[in-house]
Amino acid sequence: MDIIDKAEMFEQRKWSRLTTNDRIVASREAKSLILEINEMYKATKDDKLMDMMKRLTVVKRKLEKRLKGKPEV
Repeated sequence: MDIIDKAEMFEQRKWSRLTTNDRIVASREAKSLILEINEMYKATKDDKLMDMMKRLTVVKRKLEKRLKGKPEV
């Protein structure tokens, strides 16, 4: 399976009702996808790849924000 296809499938996943472990695994997967796409982007400078990295980064940030929890006052 191509990395682009993996990234598109990752974006289409359902993100509700995930366990903490699922969120950790998804965050790591997002990071690896972003890094692999970045290597492709360096070679081709394709704007579609940059847009995909941005979308994956948004998903990754949401997952990590949920993992960190509420800040204590």
